Amino acid sequence: MESAMTAVSGKRLWTGRVLSALPVLYLLLVGGTRVVQVQGVMDWFASLGYPARLAVPTAILELACTALYVIPQTAVLGAILLTGYLGGAVASNVRIGGDWFHILLPVLIGALVWGGLYLRDARLEALVPLRRSGR
Repeated sequence: MESAMTAVSGKRLWTGRVLSALPVLYLLLVGGTRVVQVQGVMDWFASLGYPARLAVPTAILELACTALYVIPQTAVLGAILLTGYLGGAVASNVRIGGDWFHILLPVLIGALVWGGLYLRDARLEALVPLRRSGR
């Protein structure tokens, strides 16, 4: 039996995979640098007003949500959790008066998360029809 994840065309599936890979690579990089506590990243984390003791736990949370997103069976749950996580990133940057780039970057990452998943998973088209059917 063919799953809904593979019920999309090959071109659409691969476009979705590429779009999904971009935020995954970014999240793995950012989360990984906090796990190993790269000094520049720790300075950035502190500039957001968070204590250093929270860097690793929040990085593990970020990496766990990313892992859920990568697994096809839990991708929707991962996308929902990443949306919340990225919303917190936007709020943190707004709170400190961050520049537009740092405020909008998590929004872009979130759009790539959902755009890639939309292209990979035909079930989302039924939930969020971006075009009318039958016309």
